[in-house]
Amino acid sequence: MEQTGRRFPAFKAAAIQAASVIKDSPDYFNTGATLAKAISLIEEASRNGARLIVFPEGWEPKILRACQIIVDEKMAKPIKYTEIKPAEKCTYDGISMGEVMLRLDPRDVPTARVRDNIRISQGGGETNVACGLAYTFGLRTAVLTALVDDAIGHNIRNQMREAGVDTNKIIWWNTNKDGSKYSTDKKGTICNGVNFTYNGAGVIPSDTTYYRGNSAARKLEPGDFDFDDLFGKQGVRVFNTGGILTLIGPKTGELAIEAAQKAAEHGTFVSADLNYRSKVEPDKNKAKSINKKLAPYLGMLVGNDSDLADALGYETKAPKNAPYAEWVKAYKETVLQVAKDLPNLSLIGTQWRGAHNADMISWGAILYDVLNDIFYEAPVRENVPIRDRTGGGDSFASGVLAAILKGKDLETAVNWGAAQGVLVQETPGDITCVDEKAVLTEVNRALKGGGVKAVR
Repeated sequence: MEQTGRRFPAFKAAAIQAASVIKDSPDYFNTGATLAKAISLIEEASRNGARLIVFPEGWEPKILRACQIIVDEKMAKPIKYTEIKPAEKCTYDGISMGEVMLRLDPRDVPTARVRDNIRISQGGGETNVACGLAYTFGLRTAVLTALVDDAIGHNIRNQMREAGVDTNKIIWWNTNKDGSKYSTDKKGTICNGVNFTYNGAGVIPSDTTYYRGNSAARKLEPGDFDFDDLFGKQGVRVFNTGGILTLIGPKTGELAIEAAQKAAEHGTFVSADLNYRSKVEPDKNKAKSINKKLAPYLGMLVGNDSDLADALGYETKAPKNAPYAEWVKAYKETVLQVAKDLPNLSLIGTQWRGAHNADMISWGAILYDVLNDIFYEAPVRENVPIRDRTGGGDSFASGVLAAILKGKDLETAVNWGAAQGVLVQETPGDITCVDEKAVLTEVNRALKGGGVKAVR
């Protein structure tokens, strides 16, 4: 549907042409029978794909309120990790929706002093998951994002292709300034996002400088993607998004909610990483407001203690820089409260990074199986030298999801997540440069507490 040049998402509506159930005075409405009738009609409309259900004016308001609650439950009930669709019924194992940027890495020289020898890569908090699933684990993935159709956009696309990601669903902004919705000029009024990420060294912390204020991804909004075709006809096993997309643009939060609703409606498992970044949105109340609307459609939530506090409002009672044993005890209490408040979740997890300096960390991971009330923890890796700390949480998510998609148990999933998360920090860029064999080797090494041997 189009109006004044804007495109609105199409949807199916159902008009209920039936009266409420009445009885003799003094109470003319038969509340119980009317509600039962409403439930039956809503279920029928929902089975036929209706997203809007309209009742006649003669229906009692309290019945309509009950109907609203029923509609919300019937039309977007998140599935559990145990209900993920089989691979043969889907075109994609995973779809990631978010911003992707060109990353400029000045290596060992702070950005203000760098002159040459800059490394170029691509990355994005949400799209890194698709890259990890494809490159490391050989799964079928695609990204939903927007790029400007220029050399920088092509560079980003080509790198994702090299990682094995399907880039055919990217929205491209032309530079012809032709008046169409996805059109800009050649002077960069709408641009591709770019960041400079200095990795830090010793006591000098890592630092990222962003140029994304008017990026194509920031312009994304509801209606930009055909989710009924993607999740309904093509089929997707897992959909993931996150807290960077939800806050980066004026309508990207609405888009994330639309996508999660549609994915849940079509039986796709939905995962999101809270991934709060103050440089994206300093107003934590805005982050909480959006995430509380998104959270009811999730099956899996990824978030460390600071994310849960900043983006959802759950405080973890552990001091800053607490050792893993103290931190995890407090984090578990927080997770149990989140699970109680959000019964739609079947998995909650995160990585844990104990940063000793910019080059040395300790690393752990935890995954809570809400359905069976079991916490799974990976062995803590102590004093691990790293090269690039970016992407650890995204890679944790991709490792966990890869294990689940390949039919592994949750103990294996948390170990894959921990291994993938630490390996990405051993290699340059936002995504790992390793294959599944390297992940399995690292899992076995950590479980046995062994060292690292040279391969000759």
